Amino acid sequence: MQAIRSLFIPMWSSDVRLEGKTAIVTGANTGIGKETAKDLASRGARVILACRDMAKGEQAARDIMKEVKAAKVVARQLDLADTKSICQFAENIYNTEKALHYLINNAGVAICPYSTTVDGYEMQFGVNHLGHFFLTFLLLDLLKHSAPSRVINVSSVAHTMGKIQFDDLSGEKDYHPVRAYAQSKLANVLFTRELAKRTEVLGVTTYSVDPGVVDTELTRHFRRPLLDVLKTFNFLARTPAEGAYTTIYCTVTPENQLLTGGYYKDCARAEASRAGQDDGTALKLWAVSCRLLDIRWR
Repeated sequence: MQAIRSLFIPMWSSDVRLEGKTAIVTGANTGIGKETAKDLASRGARVILACRDMAKGEQAARDIMKEVKAAKVVARQLDLADTKSICQFAENIYNTEKALHYLINNAGVAICPYSTTVDGYEMQFGVNHLGHFFLTFLLLDLLKHSAPSRVINVSSVAHTMGKIQFDDLSGEKDYHPVRAYAQSKLANVLFTRELAKRTEVLGVTTYSVDPGVVDTELTRHFRRPLLDVLKTFNFLARTPAEGAYTTIYCTVTPENQLLTGGYYKDCARAEASRAGQDDGTALKLWAVSCRLLDIRWR
């Protein structure tokens, strides 16, 4: 069984140190985000856990500091479903941090019943894409100041099922939770491609990653038949630590071994879906996202 499992889960490690570096990991109070934060802290980085629930975020920080000697970890409140919260978080970062080398857009919601963000966007599109799009926009000056720096967007293999429904981005006409999730994960890939074109000359590179099938709290909204299938093949599901491998790979691997704007899985470059390579759609999504958020981002 273990031999079969090893065929599906990459074995990768690196001894790269990150002393003097600062990272933000969204959704870092649990799952892949927490494991990513713990790994970066173990390499000497200062890590900011950006979490909606501060009680859970502070507990995660305590957990990491117990496991990692001399860890430099702090929790900060960030609700990606509320643009005011995102603005407040960014303002706090500029007031407290001199540099930002890694922005890891990891947080997400998946396959949930229909609901909207504070600003009225469908929750999955609003949090998974628009929230991180806006956060990256607000923190870009600090990323540029700290260059070379990186933005890593956690996507999913689900992006291969996605289509950007420009005539119904919020699912008001026809909402389906899986379709909405796939759209948001495709948006992560397209955002990464377009961002790379605009920031490489500034010293900011960007990557989208597929963590694989991971046993995390994201499954809490899955219907029973799907949960039963996942449990049947549970030995193939990755632990949160294993799910963090590719994110960490794109954080510590030398830039000359990575392609900015690229899509990565299993600690290697992979090919996104055809829709995920559509630069025309990426540019349109960029323009629509700026309009929805009322921002100008050239």
